[in-house]
Amino acid sequence: MIQVIGAGLPRTGTTSLKAALERLGFGPCHHMQELRAHPEQAALWARAADGEADWTGLLEGYRAAVDWPGAHFWRPLTQAHPDAKVILSVRDPHTWYASLRDTVFALLSHPGAAPEEFKAVAVGMRPVLNRIWHDTFATTLDEPMPAEQHAVDVFNRHTAEVTAALPADRVLVYESGQGWEPLCAFLGVAIPDEPYPRLNDRQSAQTRLRWTAEG
Repeated sequence: MIQVIGAGLPRTGTTSLKAALERLGFGPCHHMQELRAHPEQAALWARAADGEADWTGLLEGYRAAVDWPGAHFWRPLTQAHPDAKVILSVRDPHTWYASLRDTVFALLSHPGAAPEEFKAVAVGMRPVLNRIWHDTFATTLDEPMPAEQHAVDVFNRHTAEVTAALPADRVLVYESGQGWEPLCAFLGVAIPDEPYPRLNDRQSAQTRLRWTAEG
């Protein structure tokens, strides 16, 4: 049963948030990374993009979901799971833009050149993610990266739409770097005696995707 729905866009600390939620007992948590181990899920998300999803059963076996593709479908997921809490992860939209450009866009715009560990996601999920990208930015992955101000406007509009659509006590606007306190208070759980996870930052992501910096 889904208990937590992440509505934040990619590159807003979603990998760290996934680890944090699993540490707090809300695991397993779905993330785009899951497609590396479960490429068969691509067909399920393709049907979701076509409006044919069983929203109550799509994430069967998971207790939480963050990042694309799930975050793109936050509206039907919140309707299908009315008791689930929603975490809207955010960050400075200009640094988010640079991170998205240098990682997600670089990976998905050249899927054939992706490292083997990412190829199943980059190739298998590209049709679905291309549709999500178009729904989000009104461009495709075959076009240049959207202009920064356009993307920043999209980011800010997304934040406003999520917060306007949900009761204030159901959604937490969670900024990358805030640590355990607001997250645990929102979810009603104890703060772990360990640092908040810090995973997949822009520098480490670029190192693992070294090919992206070269073209």
